[in-house]
Amino acid sequence: MAKKVLAAMSGGVDSSIAAHLLKEQGYDVVGATMCLGVKTTEGEQAKCCGPDAINDAKKVCQKLGIPHHIMDFADDLEEKVIKRFIDAYLSGNTPNPCIDCNKYLKFEILLKKALAMDFDYLATGHYACIKSEDGKYFLTRPKDSKKDQTYFLYAIDRNNFKNILFPLC
Repeated sequence: MAKKVLAAMSGGVDSSIAAHLLKEQGYDVVGATMCLGVKTTEGEQAKCCGPDAINDAKKVCQKLGIPHHIMDFADDLEEKVIKRFIDAYLSGNTPNPCIDCNKYLKFEILLKKALAMDFDYLATGHYACIKSEDGKYFLTRPKDSKKDQTYFLYAIDRNNFKNILFPLC
């Protein structure tokens, strides 16, 4: 029986290629898009998680012949990313919300939901690699160093790596 993978789908090229590669490798792939409810200053949906991105991800999943789910993460974004950003900024620090989004939303909350739904793995279109040695997992740089995204992933709990796939490694 094929291993089940929840592929985080942004509607962009990288996550779409990642899902395609996983399907080609024989995984049972399901796409999921995180709806963050982010609004721009004009009140429009942000490009990263708005209706266009969700529709793009849905279309890619249809072309790949895989199911697509939309998951609401608006409250989690507020608590785990935006509030932390504001608190850090007001304390004189220079926060990076992308690091917190990856650490908490994608590779903690979304991963837990995936495992609770009986998926074996969570996959994304990040350019990074996971290596294991003596039962320990490490984040390493991808083959294409110009696309290296390990900086944005450094804060992920290493214990979660056993359930994460980066097909664009």
